[in-house]
Amino acid sequence: MTLAQRLQQALSDHGGWLPFDAFMAMALYEPGLGYYSSPRATFGRMPGAGSDFVTAPELSPLFGQTLARQVRQALQATGTREVWEFGAGSGALAFQILKQTIESDKALDANCIEKYTIVDLSGTLRERQRATLAPFGDRVQWADQLPPALNGVVLGNEVLDAMPVKLLARVGGQWHERGVAQADDGRWAWADRPTELRPPVDMPGEHDCVTEIHPQAEAFVRTLADHLVTGAAFLIDYGFPESEYYHPQRSMGTLACHHRHRLDDNPLVAVGDKDITAHVNFTGVALAAQDAGLAVLGYTSQARFLVNCGLAEVLDGLPHDNTGLAARSMAAKLIHEHEMGELFKVLALAPEGSAQGWSPMGFAVGDRTHTL
Repeated sequence: MTLAQRLQQALSDHGGWLPFDAFMAMALYEPGLGYYSSPRATFGRMPGAGSDFVTAPELSPLFGQTLARQVRQALQATGTREVWEFGAGSGALAFQILKQTIESDKALDANCIEKYTIVDLSGTLRERQRATLAPFGDRVQWADQLPPALNGVVLGNEVLDAMPVKLLARVGGQWHERGVAQADDGRWAWADRPTELRPPVDMPGEHDCVTEIHPQAEAFVRTLADHLVTGAAFLIDYGFPESEYYHPQRSMGTLACHHRHRLDDNPLVAVGDKDITAHVNFTGVALAAQDAGLAVLGYTSQARFLVNCGLAEVLDGLPHDNTGLAARSMAAKLIHEHEMGELFKVLALAPEGSAQGWSPMGFAVGDRTHTL
Protein backbone atom coordinates (compact mmCIF):
# COMPACT_ATOMS: atom_id res chain seq x y z
CA MET A 1 0.00 0.00 0.00
CA THR A 2 1.29 3.48 -0.86
CA LEU A 3 1.26 6.47 1.46
CA ALA A 4 -1.47 8.06 -0.67
CA GLN A 5 -3.62 4.95 -0.26
CA ARG A 6 -3.06 4.92 3.51
CA LEU A 7 -4.07 8.57 3.70
CA GLN A 8 -7.17 7.91 1.61
CA GLN A 9 -8.06 5.06 3.96
CA ALA A 10 -7.55 7.31 7.00
CA LEU A 11 -9.73 10.00 5.41
CA SER A 12 -12.46 7.47 4.76
CA ASP A 13 -12.24 6.17 8.34
CA HIS A 14 -12.68 9.74 9.64
CA GLY A 15 -15.56 10.81 7.45
CA GLY A 16 -13.52 12.42 4.69
CA TRP A 17 -11.65 14.92 6.89
CA LEU A 18 -8.37 14.62 8.80
CA PRO A 19 -7.12 17.21 11.27
CA PHE A 20 -3.77 18.49 10.04
CA ASP A 21 -1.77 17.01 12.92
CA ALA A 22 -2.99 13.52 11.95
CA PHE A 23 -2.14 14.18 8.29
CA MET A 24 1.32 15.51 9.24
CA ALA A 25 1.98 12.51 11.48
CA MET A 26 1.25 10.08 8.65
CA ALA A 27 3.18 12.12 6.07
CA LEU A 28 6.27 12.07 8.28
CA TYR A 29 6.09 8.86 10.32
CA GLU A 30 3.77 6.31 8.72
CA PRO A 31 5.75 3.06 9.13
CA GLY A 32 7.61 2.19 5.95
CA LEU A 33 5.96 5.00 3.98
CA GLY A 34 6.39 8.36 5.71
CA TYR A 35 9.15 10.87 5.08
CA TYR A 36 11.28 9.80 8.04
CA SER A 37 10.73 6.13 7.21
CA SER A 38 12.28 6.62 3.78
CA PRO A 39 15.78 5.33 2.97
CA ARG A 40 16.65 8.69 1.40
CA ALA A 41 19.55 10.73 2.80
CA THR A 42 17.40 13.30 4.57
CA PHE A 43 20.24 15.02 6.43
CA GLY A 44 23.27 16.51 4.70
CA ARG A 45 25.05 19.62 3.52
CA MET A 46 24.18 19.86 -0.17
CA PRO A 47 21.22 18.74 -2.31
CA GLY A 48 23.64 16.95 -4.62
CA ALA A 49 24.07 14.35 -1.89
CA GLY A 50 20.31 13.73 -1.88
CA SER A 51 19.60 15.61 1.34
CA ASP A 52 16.76 18.05 1.98
CA PHE A 53 18.16 20.19 4.79
CA VAL A 54 21.18 20.62 7.01
CA THR A 55 21.24 20.51 10.81
CA ALA A 56 23.90 22.07 13.02
CA PRO A 57 25.87 18.83 13.65
CA GLU A 58 25.98 18.18 9.90
CA LEU A 59 27.07 21.75 9.25
CA SER A 60 30.00 21.74 11.68
CA PRO A 61 31.42 19.16 14.11
CA LEU A 62 32.22 22.08 16.40
CA PHE A 63 28.54 22.20 17.33
CA GLY A 64 28.71 18.85 19.09
CA GLN A 65 32.20 19.46 20.44
CA THR A 66 30.99 22.65 22.12
CA LEU A 67 27.70 21.16 23.32
CA ALA A 68 29.74 18.33 24.87
CA ARG A 69 31.12 20.83 27.37
CA GLN A 70 27.60 21.58 28.60
CA VAL A 71 26.77 17.88 28.68
CA ARG A 72 29.84 17.13 30.83
CA GLN A 73 28.98 19.91 33.27
CA ALA A 74 25.36 18.72 33.54
CA LEU A 75 26.38 15.10 34.12
CA GLN A 76 28.84 16.08 36.82
CA ALA A 77 26.46 18.52 38.50
CA THR A 78 23.61 15.99 38.63
CA GLY A 79 25.77 12.96 39.42
CA THR A 80 24.56 11.01 36.40
CA ARG A 81 26.39 9.03 33.71
CA GLU A 82 23.91 8.58 30.88
CA VAL A 83 22.87 10.64 27.86
CA TRP A 84 19.54 10.17 26.09
CA GLU A 85 19.13 11.73 22.65
CA PHE A 86 15.78 12.01 20.89
CA GLY A 87 15.67 12.08 17.10
CA ALA A 88 19.39 11.56 16.54
CA GLY A 89 19.21 11.94 12.75
CA SER A 90 22.36 10.67 11.08
CA GLY A 91 24.08 10.15 14.44
CA ALA A 92 26.45 13.06 13.82
CA LEU A 93 25.69 14.83 17.11
CA ALA A 94 26.08 11.65 19.15
CA PHE A 95 29.40 10.97 17.43
CA GLN A 96 30.70 14.47 18.15
CA ILE A 97 29.65 14.43 21.81
CA LEU A 98 31.00 10.94 22.48
CA LYS A 99 34.30 11.59 20.72
CA GLN A 100 34.87 14.88 22.52
CA THR A 101 33.78 13.53 25.91
CA ILE A 102 35.76 10.30 25.71
CA GLU A 103 38.91 12.17 24.74
CA SER A 104 38.37 14.51 27.70
CA ASP A 105 37.70 11.54 29.98
CA LYS A 106 40.99 9.95 29.02
CA ALA A 107 42.86 13.17 29.72
CA LEU A 108 41.18 13.50 33.13
CA ASP A 109 41.24 9.77 33.92
CA ALA A 110 37.45 9.88 34.22
CA ASN A 111 34.44 8.08 32.77
CA CYS A 112 31.75 10.67 32.23
CA ILE A 113 29.37 8.94 29.78
CA GLU A 114 28.79 5.30 30.54
CA LYS A 115 25.82 4.88 28.20
CA TYR A 116 24.41 6.89 25.30
CA THR A 117 20.84 5.90 24.40
CA ILE A 118 19.04 7.02 21.25
CA VAL A 119 15.27 7.14 20.82
CA ASP A 120 14.33 7.40 17.14
CA LEU A 121 11.14 6.40 15.34
CA SER A 122 12.85 5.75 12.02
CA GLY A 123 14.29 2.29 11.45
CA THR A 124 16.17 3.62 8.43
CA LEU A 125 17.86 6.31 10.49
CA ARG A 126 18.65 3.82 13.23
CA GLU A 127 20.68 1.78 10.76
CA ARG A 128 22.52 4.88 9.64
CA GLN A 129 23.21 5.75 13.28
CA ARG A 130 24.52 2.25 14.00
CA ALA A 131 27.06 2.59 11.19
CA THR A 132 28.15 6.06 12.30
CA LEU A 133 28.44 5.13 15.98
CA ALA A 134 29.99 1.67 15.57
CA PRO A 135 33.38 2.89 16.94
CA PHE A 136 31.78 3.37 20.37
CA GLY A 137 30.58 -0.22 20.64
CA ASP A 138 28.12 -1.15 23.39
CA ARG A 139 28.31 2.29 24.95
CA VAL A 140 25.61 3.31 22.42
CA GLN A 141 22.17 1.72 22.68
CA TRP A 142 18.72 2.26 21.17
CA ALA A 143 15.35 2.29 22.89
CA ASP A 144 11.72 2.41 21.78
CA GLN A 145 10.44 3.93 25.02
CA LEU A 146 11.61 5.64 28.16
CA PRO A 147 12.38 3.66 31.31
CA PRO A 148 10.13 4.28 34.34
CA ALA A 149 12.97 6.26 35.93
CA LEU A 150 15.40 8.17 33.73
CA ASN A 151 18.61 9.52 35.23
CA GLY A 152 20.87 11.47 32.90
CA VAL A 153 21.13 14.30 30.41
CA VAL A 154 18.48 14.48 27.67
CA LEU A 155 19.23 16.08 24.30
CA GLY A 156 16.82 17.04 21.54
CA ASN A 157 18.23 18.90 18.54
CA GLU A 158 15.52 19.84 16.04
CA VAL A 159 13.06 17.38 17.53
CA LEU A 160 10.20 19.62 18.67
CA ASP A 161 9.81 21.27 15.24
CA ALA A 162 9.12 17.87 13.65
CA MET A 163 6.24 17.06 16.01
CA PRO A 164 2.81 17.33 14.36
CA VAL A 165 0.92 20.58 14.97
CA LYS A 166 -2.71 21.57 14.80
CA LEU A 167 -3.59 24.35 12.38
CA LEU A 168 -6.05 27.07 13.36
CA ALA A 169 -7.49 29.47 10.79
CA ARG A 170 -9.44 32.62 11.57
CA VAL A 171 -11.68 33.28 8.58
CA GLY A 172 -14.23 36.06 8.57
CA GLY A 173 -13.68 36.57 12.29
CA GLN A 174 -14.46 32.93 13.16
CA TRP A 175 -11.95 30.30 14.29
CA HIS A 176 -11.70 26.98 12.46
CA GLU A 177 -9.48 23.95 12.73
CA ARG A 178 -7.81 23.45 9.38
CA GLY A 179 -7.69 19.87 8.16
CA VAL A 180 -7.21 17.92 4.96
CA ALA A 181 -9.78 16.45 2.57
CA GLN A 182 -9.61 15.10 -0.98
CA ALA A 183 -10.77 17.25 -3.86
CA ASP A 184 -12.81 15.94 -6.79
CA ASP A 185 -9.65 15.70 -8.90
CA GLY A 186 -8.02 13.44 -6.29
CA ARG A 187 -5.59 16.01 -4.92
CA TRP A 188 -5.32 16.86 -1.23
CA ALA A 189 -7.12 20.07 -0.28
CA TRP A 190 -7.55 22.26 2.79
CA ALA A 191 -10.87 21.94 4.61
CA ASP A 192 -11.87 24.01 7.65
CA ARG A 193 -14.26 23.13 10.47
CA PRO A 194 -15.49 25.44 13.25
CA THR A 195 -13.69 24.79 16.51
CA GLU A 196 -13.50 25.85 20.14
CA LEU A 197 -9.68 25.63 19.95
CA ARG A 198 -7.82 28.92 20.24
CA PRO A 199 -4.21 30.12 20.24
CA PRO A 200 -2.85 30.46 23.80
CA VAL A 201 -2.88 34.27 23.49
CA ASP A 202 -5.39 36.59 21.90
CA MET A 203 -4.54 37.62 18.34
CA PRO A 204 -5.85 41.19 17.98
CA GLY A 205 -8.12 42.13 15.11
CA GLU A 206 -10.47 40.15 12.91
CA HIS A 207 -8.24 39.81 9.86
CA ASP A 208 -7.93 36.33 8.36
CA CYS A 209 -4.92 34.43 9.67
CA VAL A 210 -3.46 30.96 10.12
CA THR A 211 -1.37 29.76 13.04
CA GLU A 212 -0.36 26.62 14.89
CA ILE A 213 -0.80 25.15 18.34
CA HIS A 214 1.51 22.43 19.66
CA PRO A 215 -0.24 19.80 21.80
CA GLN A 216 2.22 17.05 20.87
CA ALA A 217 5.33 19.05 21.76
CA GLU A 218 3.76 19.99 25.07
CA ALA A 219 2.75 16.36 25.68
CA PHE A 220 6.36 15.33 24.97
CA VAL A 221 7.79 17.48 27.75
CA ARG A 222 5.07 16.33 30.14
CA THR A 223 6.02 12.73 29.40
CA LEU A 224 9.67 13.61 29.89
CA ALA A 225 8.80 15.13 33.27
CA ASP A 226 7.06 11.89 34.29
CA HIS A 227 10.26 9.90 33.69
CA LEU A 228 13.19 12.23 34.37
CA VAL A 229 14.12 11.72 38.02
CA THR A 230 17.63 13.17 38.09
CA GLY A 231 19.45 15.11 35.38
CA ALA A 232 18.67 17.84 32.86
CA ALA A 233 17.27 18.29 29.37
CA PHE A 234 18.53 20.59 26.61
CA LEU A 235 16.13 21.24 23.73
CA ILE A 236 17.56 23.08 20.70
CA ASP A 237 15.31 24.27 17.91
CA TYR A 238 14.09 27.19 15.85
CA GLY A 239 11.25 29.15 17.34
CA PHE A 240 10.06 32.08 19.42
CA PRO A 241 8.55 33.00 22.75
CA GLU A 242 4.78 33.25 22.69
CA SER A 243 4.65 37.03 22.27
CA GLU A 244 6.62 36.76 19.04
CA TYR A 245 5.06 33.52 17.82
CA TYR A 246 1.54 34.94 17.78
CA HIS A 247 2.48 38.46 16.73
CA PRO A 248 -0.12 40.02 14.37
CA GLN A 249 2.52 40.37 11.64
CA ARG A 250 3.02 36.57 11.61
CA SER A 251 -0.46 36.15 10.14
CA MET A 252 0.27 33.06 8.02
CA GLY A 253 1.89 30.98 10.75
CA THR A 254 5.23 29.19 10.51
CA LEU A 255 4.42 25.92 8.74
CA ALA A 256 7.10 25.10 6.15
CA CYS A 257 8.41 22.24 4.00
CA HIS A 258 11.96 21.36 2.98
CA HIS A 259 12.97 19.48 -0.15
CA ARG A 260 16.43 19.48 -1.75
CA HIS A 261 17.39 22.50 0.37
CA ARG A 262 14.46 24.49 -0.97
CA LEU A 263 11.69 25.93 1.16
CA ASP A 264 7.97 25.95 0.34
CA ASP A 265 4.72 26.37 2.28
CA ASN A 266 2.53 23.65 0.74
CA PRO A 267 2.52 20.38 2.71
CA LEU A 268 -0.23 18.96 0.47
CA VAL A 269 2.13 18.47 -2.49
CA ALA A 270 4.79 15.73 -2.75
CA VAL A 271 3.48 14.21 0.48
CA GLY A 272 6.02 11.83 1.96
CA ASP A 273 8.85 13.20 -0.17
CA LYS A 274 9.60 16.33 1.86
CA ASP A 275 9.92 17.47 5.43
CA ILE A 276 7.04 19.27 7.13
CA THR A 277 7.88 21.46 10.09
CA ALA A 278 6.72 24.33 12.27
CA HIS A 279 8.59 26.70 14.55
CA VAL A 280 8.47 26.02 18.28
CA ASN A 281 6.44 28.04 20.76
CA PHE A 282 9.02 27.92 23.55
CA THR A 283 6.68 29.58 26.04
CA GLY A 284 4.14 26.80 25.61
CA VAL A 285 6.83 24.14 26.00
CA ALA A 286 8.28 25.80 29.10
CA LEU A 287 4.85 26.22 30.73
CA ALA A 288 3.93 22.60 30.02
CA ALA A 289 7.24 21.52 31.57
CA GLN A 290 6.69 23.65 34.66
CA ASP A 291 3.12 22.39 35.10
CA ALA A 292 4.53 18.84 35.00
CA GLY A 293 7.13 19.56 37.68
CA LEU A 294 10.25 20.59 35.74
CA ALA A 295 12.19 23.78 36.40
CA VAL A 296 13.42 26.04 33.62
CA LEU A 297 17.21 26.31 33.96
CA GLY A 298 17.68 28.72 31.07
CA TYR A 299 16.57 29.94 27.67
CA THR A 300 18.70 31.80 25.16
CA SER A 301 19.78 31.97 21.53
CA GLN A 302 21.96 29.25 20.04
CA ALA A 303 24.69 31.82 19.40
CA ARG A 304 24.83 32.96 23.02
CA PHE A 305 24.63 29.38 24.27
CA LEU A 306 27.56 28.19 22.15
CA VAL A 307 29.68 31.21 23.01
CA ASN A 308 28.98 30.66 26.71
CA CYS A 309 30.02 27.01 26.30
CA GLY A 310 33.41 28.02 24.91
CA LEU A 311 33.03 28.01 21.13
CA ALA A 312 35.66 30.75 20.84
CA GLU A 313 38.17 28.56 22.66
CA VAL A 314 37.31 25.63 20.40
CA LEU A 315 37.85 27.84 17.35
CA ASP A 316 41.21 29.00 18.70
CA GLY A 317 42.33 25.38 18.77
CA LEU A 318 41.87 24.97 15.02
CA PRO A 319 44.93 25.02 12.76
CA HIS A 320 45.80 28.28 11.02
CA ASP A 321 45.66 26.90 7.48
CA ASN A 322 43.03 26.45 4.79
CA THR A 323 41.47 23.54 6.67
CA GLY A 324 41.11 25.63 9.81
CA LEU A 325 39.77 28.58 7.81
CA ALA A 326 37.09 26.38 6.22
CA ALA A 327 36.12 24.96 9.62
CA ARG A 328 35.83 28.45 11.10
CA SER A 329 33.69 29.56 8.17
CA MET A 330 31.22 26.72 8.68
CA ALA A 331 31.16 27.20 12.46
CA ALA A 332 30.34 30.87 11.97
CA LYS A 333 26.98 29.83 10.49
CA LEU A 334 26.09 28.41 13.91
CA ILE A 335 26.25 31.84 15.56
CA HIS A 336 25.65 34.50 12.89
CA GLU A 337 22.28 36.19 13.38
CA HIS A 338 21.30 35.79 9.72
CA GLU A 339 22.11 32.06 9.83
CA MET A 340 21.30 29.83 12.84
CA GLY A 341 22.52 32.04 15.64
CA GLU A 342 19.36 33.98 16.47
CA LEU A 343 16.51 31.92 15.04
CA PHE A 344 17.59 28.82 16.97
CA LYS A 345 17.07 28.80 20.73
CA VAL A 346 18.11 26.53 23.59
CA LEU A 347 15.77 25.65 26.45
CA ALA A 348 17.10 23.80 29.51
CA LEU A 349 14.85 21.91 31.93
CA ALA A 350 15.46 19.82 35.05
CA PRO A 351 13.56 18.14 37.89
CA GLU A 352 13.43 20.42 40.92
CA GLY A 353 15.94 18.28 42.79
CA SER A 354 18.46 18.52 39.95
CA ALA A 355 17.98 22.25 39.47
CA GLN A 356 19.58 23.24 42.75
CA GLY A 357 23.19 24.17 43.39
CA TRP A 358 24.42 24.72 39.83
CA SER A 359 23.87 26.90 36.80
CA PRO A 360 24.34 25.61 33.24
CA MET A 361 27.29 27.33 31.59
CA GLY A 362 25.31 27.85 28.38
CA PHE A 363 23.17 30.53 30.01
CA ALA A 364 25.84 32.35 32.02
CA VAL A 365 25.39 35.50 29.91
CA GLY A 366 22.33 36.51 27.91
CA ASP A 367 19.70 34.31 29.56
CA ARG A 368 16.25 35.17 28.15
CA THR A 369 14.04 33.16 30.48
CA HIS A 370 12.25 36.38 31.42
CA THR A 371 10.95 36.67 27.83
CA LEU A 372 9.07 33.38 27.91
